[in-house]
Amino acid sequence: MIHIRFFKGLLIIYYYNYSYSNKLLYIRFMNKLTKPEEQIMQYLWKLRKAFLKDIVKEFPEPKPAYTTISTVVSVLVKKKYVNYRTFGKTREYYPTVTKNNYFNEHMKEVIGRFFNGSIHKFASYFTKSDHLNLTELEEIKQAIEEKIELLKDKNE
Repeated sequence: MIHIRFFKGLLIIYYYNYSYSNKLLYIRFMNKLTKPEEQIMQYLWKLRKAFLKDIVKEFPEPKPAYTTISTVVSVLVKKKYVNYRTFGKTREYYPTVTKNNYFNEHMKEVIGRFFNGSIHKFASYFTKSDHLNLTELEEIKQAIEEKIELLKDKNE
């Protein structure tokens, strides 16, 4: 069985074999992405796999230079957020980190930095915020109630 964990910015993948010893397969530091890197990752998450020309097409006008996008993609490959398959002289790029994993890791960081690691303080922030209207608060309440019901059903 393979187990994937994120711990303080590290992506850790273990292989559990109950008749033999457990093996650490992979460990990687989750670096923060710059705005251009994150924008390209958004396009790759949407496309799932893409050649450089496909990524360029996703940008609104005026599009950045092809070489600029190529450089940013190369940095993403070095940071191990992206990998590629080679077809002749061209490369098809694909994300190696899911959008959900990236988001979760950075939400943990925000909660840690701004709310002392307390999810309760994070949730309470929304009750004290003037930025949410009644409809938005009702939607949050509904989502929480649905999650509570799911957990109750799971535990029965």
